[in-house]
Amino acid sequence: MAAQLTTLLRAAYEHVCPVPPAAGAVSAVRRSVAAVLADWSVAPGVAEDVLLVVSELVTNAIVHARPPAVLRLSWAPGDGVRIEVTDAGPALSLRRCGAGTDPDEHGRGETIVHALATRHGIRVHAGGVTRWAHLAAG
Repeated sequence: MAAQLTTLLRAAYEHVCPVPPAAGAVSAVRRSVAAVLADWSVAPGVAEDVLLVVSELVTNAIVHARPPAVLRLSWAPGDGVRIEVTDAGPALSLRRCGAGTDPDEHGRGETIVHALATRHGIRVHAGGVTRWAHLAAG
């Protein structure tokens, strides 16, 4: 009985969302995550930081990796939020900022994730690459 309860509670605080390789995907994923965080009653300040990290990790997967990509979000009250974005690995030819591109709009994602996350990392596995970040409960 206790194992079933633990499984139910864990399921209540996990959210999995496919990331379509299309324009507008980041904002759609953000809206989905914002609704989930509100349902979980995550503190507004933490939720804002989570949304920013989600945006950066999802954008990275869309711009620099091969599909499919999947976002996995989990919440442990009192501990924090874990964000994972798994993709099929680096694209054959990485798209980089070109001449005439505003450097203020590109290349800061990793710095933002590192600044907001209490822990973060990259795991390479047979299915691709998972970039993850953990944000403290607040």
